[in-house]
Amino acid sequence: MAEQFIINRLGHQGDGVATGPVFAPRTLPGEVVSGVRDGDRLTEIRIETPSENRVKPPCRHYQGCGGCALQHASDGFVAAWKVDVMRRALSVQGIEADFRPILTSPARSRRRASFAARRTKKGALVGFHGRASDTIVEIPDCWLLAPELLAALPVAEALTVTGGSRKGVLAVTVTLSEAGLDISVSGGKPLDGPLQLALAQLTEREGLARLAWDGEVIALRAGPVQRFGAAAVVPPPGAFLQATREGEAALLSAVREIVGGARRVVDLFAGCGTFSLPLAERAEVRAVEGDRAMTAALDAGWRKAQGLKAVTTETRDLFRRPLLPDELVPFTAPFDAAVLDPPRAGAEAQVEQLALARLPVIAYVSCNPVTFARDAARLIAAGYRLNWVQVVDQFRWSAHVELAAAFTLSDTKGD
Repeated sequence: MAEQFIINRLGHQGDGVATGPVFAPRTLPGEVVSGVRDGDRLTEIRIETPSENRVKPPCRHYQGCGGCALQHASDGFVAAWKVDVMRRALSVQGIEADFRPILTSPARSRRRASFAARRTKKGALVGFHGRASDTIVEIPDCWLLAPELLAALPVAEALTVTGGSRKGVLAVTVTLSEAGLDISVSGGKPLDGPLQLALAQLTEREGLARLAWDGEVIALRAGPVQRFGAAAVVPPPGAFLQATREGEAALLSAVREIVGGARRVVDLFAGCGTFSLPLAERAEVRAVEGDRAMTAALDAGWRKAQGLKAVTTETRDLFRRPLLPDELVPFTAPFDAAVLDPPRAGAEAQVEQLALARLPVIAYVSCNPVTFARDAARLIAAGYRLNWVQVVDQFRWSAHVELAAAFTLSDTKGD
């Protein structure tokens, strides 16, 4: 039986939340809605009184696709909500901060995506999963993906027909590179001689830069280069890359501003060099990353680049073995600044050591407001000041929030 609810707020996944709590996807604060209650979820939702912030979703796939959560909301509302998500996470820790205007990547700018793919009787089905569903929704007119990435859908279909099983779902991760499509597939049939030959032929026919199958490189026509400042880097298959060029540029600009004129920088959770290599245009950099293949790619990119200062690398699990104060502030050449870009779990162990080391400047890049706020509270307790926060939205129409934040010691001049 249908019931009526008033939506009070949005939850952290972008769902509307009514008193109960009752969660109603794709609703907005202030709306009166009706639907059938299923536990704490509302189904068969009908918008009785729409919000003034409700808009027509631009993408025709939005109704069934789970790739986006907030296309029914105006851009201004989404921007304000994402900043507020970060503000509220900090407030839980008793922290107030100055927020710069949010920077949002444009539509059709995603340069990396992971498609779900399954073989069918007639060929293959490729797209994104439906919301909270195993159903695959085709997305030929997706508003998230760059046109060059959208053009990879037929390639993903061909890969699925060649090496997929009707019993399972493939994950086809496609990344745009300077040399063409860089594709990494997992969940396919076990490699044997005939499959390897067929995949190599497909790589040549489709002009792919690289094809990896369950972590093993099958074919490499050209190095799938990513450009980090003056350095050309070939990341390992499926390696992390910022989702949009615009988002990466915004985060890098913030990090550069925070680091300022530092002469020696330690980059923690350095990946393939997103920040390390551009910063090396002005500073010596120590890049520390837990994935050996990514560290090797960073080092190779630096060695081939021209005009960069020294970049040294170390493969190290910073969750289990964070850099200690005597490594961060050695007697001979202490670091002037640190850059942190951890995964969603944050950097609790490393932040503890940074707090003890008392480096003058810390640039913290985060993809999780909750763990960032936790780590920020530890730094502030150790005498750091949170100068400003820059929210960056490169996962447009999702509930995902990223940011860069500037920390300086209280007795160090900040912005």
